[in-house]
Amino acid sequence: MIRGLTAGKRGISLKTQRMTVGSGEGAREIAIRNREGETPGVVWLGGYRSDMIGTKAEALDRWAAEKGRQCLRHDYSGHGESGGEFADGTISRWLEESLAVFERFASGPQILVGSSMGGWVALRMAQELKKAGKADLLHAMVLIAPAPDFTHELMAPELTEDQKRQLAEKGYMEEPSEYSDEPNIFTRALFEDGKKNLVMTGLIETGCPVHILQGMQDPDVPWQHAMKLAEFLPMENVTMTLIKDGDHRLSRDEDIALLLRTVDAMAGRQHG
Repeated sequence: MIRGLTAGKRGISLKTQRMTVGSGEGAREIAIRNREGETPGVVWLGGYRSDMIGTKAEALDRWAAEKGRQCLRHDYSGHGESGGEFADGTISRWLEESLAVFERFASGPQILVGSSMGGWVALRMAQELKKAGKADLLHAMVLIAPAPDFTHELMAPELTEDQKRQLAEKGYMEEPSEYSDEPNIFTRALFEDGKKNLVMTGLIETGCPVHILQGMQDPDVPWQHAMKLAEFLPMENVTMTLIKDGDHRLSRDEDIALLLRTVDAMAGRQHG
């Protein structure tokens, strides 16, 4: 079910469109902003608790408007303008939404730009698209401080006894956020579902070139995690740019300029 299909034109502010993903009690309304244009375009996949109007996403949309390329963004359920409860969110749920939006709006080969958790979603999308015989719809990937398998690789080993108790007894745990006054909430369901979506367990075949942008002063996703991810991509053309003084968000002017140069270069590459 899709409403408000007024696609943005080049240089014109975009209206939010909405589509329903899932059915019955699992149905949720997903907010989308789609700038029509040439392909390869960019598909923005945000991080945990981020939305589609953040600094990097908006910069990508401006780039797309200037270049006449498609730019497709959405908010996961429980995020930004989308419906649904944040506490119900899992990788499987957000993956389902991302695939539904992609399949409805992507007009040809696209560059998946995944930030933090969005990098995990991007890699899972590649797997699912390949399984469905649609691998040719991926032109390239740009992963910003990618956090695939973060529940298992980054969080689980660091859980305190109190946090483990909270997960067991309450079904969720809280921790202070550096980016918001509200604490971050992580549910037991997120951890359990994360195990079903692990990608760093064997060969990852994206079928397209991958460029990783990673800050070396990232307190959330250590640069070593990005290096480890690259080991699981032996079949792909992988480029990694390490930013010595870069943090997790990589939203400074120089970081944004690097992102746009990277995406622009990827867009100019021959597909396949």
